[in-house]
Amino acid sequence: MTFRLYDTATREVRDFVPLEEGKAGVYVCGLTVQSEPHVGHVRSGVDFDVLQRWLRHLGYDVTFIRNVTDIDDKILMKSADQGLRWYELVARMKRQLDQAYDALNVAPPTYEPAATGHVPEMIVLIQELIAKGHAYAAEDGSGDVYFDVRSWPQYGELTHQRIDDMEAAEDADPRGKRDPRDFALWKGWKKESEPETAAWPSPWGPGRPGWHIECSAMAGKYLGPAFDIHGGGVDLRFPHHENEQAQSRAAGRPFASYWMHNAWITTAGEKMSKSLGNSLTIPAVLQKYRGIELRYYLVAAHYRSHVEFSFEALDEAAVGFRRIESFLERAGTVEPGELPEAFVAAMNDDLGTPAALAVLFDVVRAGNRADDPTPQAAQVLAMLDVLGLNPADPAWGPASSDDQRLTDAVDVLVRGLLEQRTRARADKDFATADAIRDQIKAAGIAITDTPDGPTWSLEAGTK
Repeated sequence: MTFRLYDTATREVRDFVPLEEGKAGVYVCGLTVQSEPHVGHVRSGVDFDVLQRWLRHLGYDVTFIRNVTDIDDKILMKSADQGLRWYELVARMKRQLDQAYDALNVAPPTYEPAATGHVPEMIVLIQELIAKGHAYAAEDGSGDVYFDVRSWPQYGELTHQRIDDMEAAEDADPRGKRDPRDFALWKGWKKESEPETAAWPSPWGPGRPGWHIECSAMAGKYLGPAFDIHGGGVDLRFPHHENEQAQSRAAGRPFASYWMHNAWITTAGEKMSKSLGNSLTIPAVLQKYRGIELRYYLVAAHYRSHVEFSFEALDEAAVGFRRIESFLERAGTVEPGELPEAFVAAMNDDLGTPAALAVLFDVVRAGNRADDPTPQAAQVLAMLDVLGLNPADPAWGPASSDDQRLTDAVDVLVRGLLEQRTRARADKDFATADAIRDQIKAAGIAITDTPDGPTWSLEAGTK
């Protein structure tokens, strides 16, 4: 069964054929560490973590690179507004991002390069572009260097646009540009408004790299001039990824064979972002939900589907995941088994996680009906492993012995009440049965009636 993925460059679902047999090189644009991470930020991390896990399951030796942008205009502005050194803000936000990824069991990449650590590689790439006639230093004395979009006839091929239909690039002062759509490769240091620590020496004077050149240089350093998959959020397709591809190929580097983009998480129909004031930070969400429940909520949607965030939907997802946990608790200790063929087919169809989870719940239902649920539990654990959702994964942290004793005690008490409710229903004493149900619900416990009898789980938002 061949892994197939939707290539946003060709707009087709294509068989994945790596450049080197048995290996897969993946580059994902990480975050600009300018503010605390919110749910919209971490979706990309989770989605491409699933990709990494699936490729490894298929037997590929994966080199997975996810960068960090640690210098740009927004970082300089926000650090100044907060009275911080720019690198102090970066360090704080990077720690929060790492904590958010850890809380959602996002496996670390093979390497996580930072832009400021790769300025020499960026300068070399810019020099190559100038030598080939695709870039030029501004003549206004600013120290800026621009990519000449008119020099590259294929510019716009990633997003299927014509140059004349594009708006002017907004990443630098337009006065030094030959064409308003030319974009900055290097930004000269603005002595009056920028700290000296935010400038590096270059052939064009002190300055810092433009945003787009960063990823081309870092991808080339760790994956070579040609690699398999480039990923990131759909909002990066233009101009960021379009510019990355243009400057890389203009320099003679084939760059990515496939492009994958995850969709937005929206609130009230708009992209979740700090600028809209509708972001939900990870620490705030984790005060009400466990990390594994938030990850399940994100994984349940196909990576190319826009998700309209709501706490009601997150509640439903948390309850659904707790049904899986309840089944595993009843099944007892088992080892992960083989993946069902239908699950494999779903994942091989462009990481079809909604269909994959439908298979998982089919197996859970079969296990609830079985006298011995061990085979089904083994399959469920195997599927959860692939999705990064195995409750027994040490990444989620071990439950303390006190927690376990409390869980066991609650289980005994709730099951006793459920038995009383079952007897009352059998005796057609529905008033008593309903009173017991309401008593259990008031304690923050959800009841699910199954063919094998009622089960319980904590309601979403209950610790």
